[in-house]
Amino acid sequence: MPAVEVNGTKINYLQLDSDAGPDAEHLVMVHGLATNMAFWYIRHAPEFAKRYKVTLFDLRGHGRSRVTEDGYTPANMAADMLGLMDHLAIPKAHVMAHSFGGVVALNFACNAPERVESLMLIDSHISAIRKLETVEGWDYGDKLQVLLHDQGIDINVKEPYFGYRLLAEVALLQEQKIEISPELKEIVTPIVGNYGNRTAKLWLKLLNTTAAEKELMGDDGLALDMLKQLKFPILAVYGEHSQSMLTGRHLLEVWPHADFRKMLRAGHFFPTTRPDELISTCEQFWHGAMVSGVSIRDGDNKRHFRSERFEQRDDGWYFSTRDGEEGPFETVESAQEMLSFYITQVKDSKVAQA
Repeated sequence: MPAVEVNGTKINYLQLDSDAGPDAEHLVMVHGLATNMAFWYIRHAPEFAKRYKVTLFDLRGHGRSRVTEDGYTPANMAADMLGLMDHLAIPKAHVMAHSFGGVVALNFACNAPERVESLMLIDSHISAIRKLETVEGWDYGDKLQVLLHDQGIDINVKEPYFGYRLLAEVALLQEQKIEISPELKEIVTPIVGNYGNRTAKLWLKLLNTTAAEKELMGDDGLALDMLKQLKFPILAVYGEHSQSMLTGRHLLEVWPHADFRKMLRAGHFFPTTRPDELISTCEQFWHGAMVSGVSIRDGDNKRHFRSERFEQRDDGWYFSTRDGEEGPFETVESAQEMLSFYITQVKDSKVAQA
């Protein structure tokens, strides 16, 4: 796998050619903490390569990229990303980023907005919002606090950086081969996934032998006034049960031009647990809001999170209407067909009553 020396470190990367040909636009995908490019490679990247030339890379200290003594601030890791794009002669790209990867991507975008075609921000939390959490609650936090207590993990979910600490605690349990409850597994997918043991060891080594913990939990360099200057198309997708939703709610007022989506009944790592829904949401954005702008309901200029009508669960596909929920259906196509039938019935009913 290729690697390049940039910004004082070695960055491991991979590129997928596009089915659209050599003139396809670029998509750069950025993973979050305690994981690597495999987060995007297995399910998302091949699908997105039908449209874009996809570039994946391991963040500094992650995957096969070099572990350095320091340099883990979001601003410096954004410089790593810039160096990689310069090396690969990528003048401008669509950027998709999850969690801390979104913090890196936002630093990159604020410093070099001319290099960004569009941004897909997936459940990212920023420090400017963390400071506001004393005045705004997180409904799912109480349930999570019980799960942590049952697992014997002593972390307060109200801590601003509790998510980073949780990854470290679960990595330690994983390394010690202590069983983790199924409910908690879904919340910390990267640590307990297919590459769990290796990922856990690398994450603990990074925290214990470098300045990463101090730099990752410091100020991320992002201010709301800075973010307001970003004018390119933005899709922001947040999990309904994720602590990061607190950031999403505040960004509604920062980016009036952005498309905000809520993944119902989802936590922080929904890109791995519900990839088809995220892929569908991105494709809708590329075909719709990115081209014609975000639609606002007549008579209502207030910004909202929109939710997808279709949701995939273990037993099939469901769709939501004002009357409730329908399903399961074997395929998303059959769910779409039934929704079309439902809409037709509603329209016919209105005509009959007129």
